[in-house]
Amino acid sequence: MSVLSGTEIKRKIMHMLFGIIVVILLYFGLIGKMHIFFLIIIGIFVSFLSKKYKIPIVYWIMQHIERNSDMKSFPGRGWIFYLIGIFLVLNFFPLDIAMAAILVLAFADSASHLVGIRFGKIKHPFVSTKFIEGWFAGLIAGFLAALAFVPWHEALAGSFFAMLVEGIEIKLGVDEVDDNILIPVVAAIAIWGVRTLF
Repeated sequence: MSVLSGTEIKRKIMHMLFGIIVVILLYFGLIGKMHIFFLIIIGIFVSFLSKKYKIPIVYWIMQHIERNSDMKSFPGRGWIFYLIGIFLVLNFFPLDIAMAAILVLAFADSASHLVGIRFGKIKHPFVSTKFIEGWFAGLIAGFLAALAFVPWHEALAGSFFAMLVEGIEIKLGVDEVDDNILIPVVAAIAIWGVRTLF
């Protein structure tokens, strides 16, 4: 049984809360894809500055929720890719599918990580650092979250295929494609595919 660091727990709780907040704001029409686009630009700018300067408040937040490796190489990496994933699904899919996919990202990814590290015993066949128990927890959490916006069969497909790619390391050149982009895009494609076919 592995030990969860306080930083990882905080990161995953923030991961869930951020997705919930974004979906609430989208649902009530308080934000749209252009707001997300500008947040990505601001995030990249702040990330670039953070490599050179300790920006008040931003530096404190990053110290508490950012991985040490990302602090040195790409501060705010996870959040920027999270926003890119949201932006992509908002641009290419109907709003209900996009919101369901964002919730799959928020809940499935967090649950799989937290449960896998805390209770995992059976190693994932494709990724040595992940566990089957975490995979199932992510599948269930993503499915239940997506039910807020789509029927059960679409929610199940979205969560299942999102967790399928979450368990595979996909590379673009030498860099691994961040699952904050993969999970919502694959979830949205799966939901849309099921809706189109059935």
